[in-house]
Amino acid sequence: MTKLILALLIAFPAVAADTLSITGAGATFPAPLYSKWFSDYNKAHPEVQINYQAIGSGGGIKQITEKTVDFGASDAPMTEDEMKKAAGIQHIPTVMGAVVVVYNAPGVKNLKLTPETLALIFLGKITKWNDPALAKNNQGLPDTVISVAHRSDGSGTTSVFTDYLAKVSPEWKSGPGAGKSVSWPAGLGGKGNDGVTGIVKQTEGSIGYVELAYANENKLEMAELKNKDGHFVKPSLESVSEAAAKVEVPEDYRVSITDSSGSGAYPIAAFTYLLVYRDQADAAKGAALLKFISWAEHEGQKSAASLDYSPLPHALTKKVDATLRKMTVQGKPVLAAGK
Repeated sequence: MTKLILALLIAFPAVAADTLSITGAGATFPAPLYSKWFSDYNKAHPEVQINYQAIGSGGGIKQITEKTVDFGASDAPMTEDEMKKAAGIQHIPTVMGAVVVVYNAPGVKNLKLTPETLALIFLGKITKWNDPALAKNNQGLPDTVISVAHRSDGSGTTSVFTDYLAKVSPEWKSGPGAGKSVSWPAGLGGKGNDGVTGIVKQTEGSIGYVELAYANENKLEMAELKNKDGHFVKPSLESVSEAAAKVEVPEDYRVSITDSSGSGAYPIAAFTYLLVYRDQADAAKGAALLKFISWAEHEGQKSAASLDYSPLPHALTKKVDATLRKMTVQGKPVLAAGK
C-alpha cells in the first residue's frame, strides 16, 4: 500500500493541485503572441496556468464585463457605453500590430491600393480586378470578379479596419461606419482572423483583412496601402512603429493610430489591449495576474517581433509600469516601484 501511494504521488505531484488557473478571452489579433507568452510564463512560473480563448474582441469585452473571466482582450478600445457597464476597468496596451489587406488573385503581385479604391472594394462598388480605378496603380490585373471576405464575429480587427475606412471615406463613414460589427455591403464572413484567412486562401479572386501574423504564417499576398502622406507602404514592424511615433497616448490608453502621419507610417495599425479591473477581488489570482502583465510588458516584449508584432515604445512601457503600480488587489498595491 505504501509503495502504491508513493507511486501515485510521483505520477500526480502535489504541485498540480496548487496550480493557479487564470482565464481570459477576447481578441484573435494577438492570439499567436499571447499563446507564446502564456506558455513561456508557465515554464518560468509553473504554479500559474493561463488559459485563453480567442473568441474576438466583442466576446472578450462581454465576458470581462460580466466577470466570467479574469481578464479580457481587445484590439478596439471600449466605448463610453461599454465602460459604463464595466466600472473600474483598465486598458493595458501590450503590443502594436497591423491589419493587412490580403488577396488571392492569379498573377497579381505587389498590389497597390489607395484609400478610395480600398473603400470602394469593400462597399461592393469595385467588383472586378481590372477595374480602371485599380489599373491606375497596378498592371496585369485579371478580368475576374473580386470576392470580399470579412469577419462575421464581433471583432477588434474589424473595428481597426473600419475605423480606418471611416476616416478616409465619407461614403463609408455615412454607410457601414466603424465598429466591431458592421452591416457589410458585400462579401462572405469568416469567424476570427483564421476564418478570413481560410476564405482568402481557398477562394480565387478574393480579398480580405487579417492581422499581419496570420498573413505571414499563411504566406498570403499583402497589398501596399497609400498612407496619409501619399506614400505606398508595406506592412512591417517598422511601418507600424512609425504609425505610433507621433500619436499622444492618453492616460487611459484608449487611442486610435490608424491613418497616422509619417512618410513611412502604415495606415492600418493599432495597439491591442488587455482589459483588467483596477482592483482585483481575488487575492491570489489578482496578484498573479498583475505580475504576469508586468512580465509581459518587459520580458514578453522580446518575443513580439519574431511573431510580427511591434514592441511597445520604451516611454509607453514606463507609463504602463506606473499604471500597474497603482492597481490593487483587495485595495492593496502588489507591484513595487521598479517591478
